[in-house]
Amino acid sequence: MGNVCVMPDKVETAASPQGDGRATRWEDHKAERRSRILEAAMEAINEDGPDVGVQQIANRADVPRSVVYRIFTDRGDLDEQLRGRIIERLMADLAPTLTPEGTVGEAIARAVETYLRWIVEYPRLHQFLGTGSPSRRTTGSRVVTGTKTAIALQLSGLLAKVLDTVAGNSELAESLAFGLVGLVDASVNRWLSNPQSALGSDELAEFLEVSIWQVLHGNLARIGVAIDPSTPVSELQ
Repeated sequence: MGNVCVMPDKVETAASPQGDGRATRWEDHKAERRSRILEAAMEAINEDGPDVGVQQIANRADVPRSVVYRIFTDRGDLDEQLRGRIIERLMADLAPTLTPEGTVGEAIARAVETYLRWIVEYPRLHQFLGTGSPSRRTTGSRVVTGTKTAIALQLSGLLAKVLDTVAGNSELAESLAFGLVGLVDASVNRWLSNPQSALGSDELAEFLEVSIWQVLHGNLARIGVAIDPSTPVSELQ
């Protein structure tokens, strides 16, 4: 008899169901650990300030320190993904207010008060978004910059619809949107960084509401559009 080639009953490859199952379980396990570490990091920063160490985060997440560095490339990667998680939490509260309802004045107040309420509740998380850890100052975060841009673009789209309706021209929309986001961001960051500020959160909210209204009112009046804070948003869309 000639040579007989006996084929195995099954050759397991990366594409086999068993291989796929292992890969899926590993990815799920890795994702669960990543989420646990990010949540632990947020809790640690919120309680102890932005200069928490990796060991503190690992202890709170109940994982070895080495696991943190298997899941995140380095501390910079951990910090940037952490900013993304913080922004997710912020936007869960803030995003609904970017679709305004009620009167113009009520819509402005709702957005400002929601944002400030979140900042007063999580001041250290907000500080971390802007500056990171005192020992690891950041010169800029793609996540934070991208989020500010996304908010401004969403607001720009809303203002474009309003301007098209009331003026037949939406050229001012983008400049207004980015200007308003910059105004709020700079004012809030300065207020948080200055513990001697004479303004409380209620006074800051009032300042922002008046300032936003005046920017909108002044620019709309310049192109011949008259609205006031009691104007229903529905009439402008």
